[in-house]
Amino acid sequence: MNSNRRYSTLGTVAALLALSAAPAMAQLKITEVSAWSSGNSAYGADWFELSNLGSSPLSLVGWTMDDNSNGAAKVALTGITSIAAGESVIFTEKEATASFLSTWFGASAPAGLQIGLYKGAGVGFSTSGDAVNVFNASGVLQARVEFGASSTAAPLRTFDNAAGLNNSLISQLSTVGVHGAFLSADGQEIGSPGFITSAVPEPESYALLLAGLGVLVAVARKRQA
Repeated sequence: MNSNRRYSTLGTVAALLALSAAPAMAQLKITEVSAWSSGNSAYGADWFELSNLGSSPLSLVGWTMDDNSNGAAKVALTGITSIAAGESVIFTEKEATASFLSTWFGASAPAGLQIGLYKGAGVGFSTSGDAVNVFNASGVLQARVEFGASSTAAPLRTFDNAAGLNNSLISQLSTVGVHGAFLSADGQEIGSPGFITSAVPEPESYALLLAGLGVLVAVARKRQA
């Protein structure tokens, strides 16, 4: 093979490998939702958890959210400007940080847990079923989950999406000892605010990586021939 053509091929493969890794760089997921908290918790605020399952930090400046109106009534996400790789943050529908922390963690709130805010007319989670949509500063949808009726039996349990499902209906309820879930300090709630199990690259990333490696092997064999 001509050396120039060989290096051109290798360059193309390298570009494909870089693109294949891109989805894993900033994988933002809605990993937990509490839709009953505004009427059934001491802090009186619904909330959801965002997790960055990628390997690079992500700016949240200018980002917005909506419920099942799916973008027709977007409100700002405030109080958190960026989310680090591997970090999980909380957004509540009203300013209730101190009460939220004491209810869930008592006197042992985790250091560095970020709690932001969303509020405005037209957004509010229904206990009979709803959705969470998160949009970037350009208004492009980045993460979305739907959920059905919330748990009503005590202790109340959040929706657990540690699996990182996106554009999906989530139904798994938090269970003590699973994906970091625990019984809240006040004994009334089960969930894992601020905690999530480690994630792995998305399946399509693996597929593209394997395809690129296959091309590299083929090129190497031709060079040997």
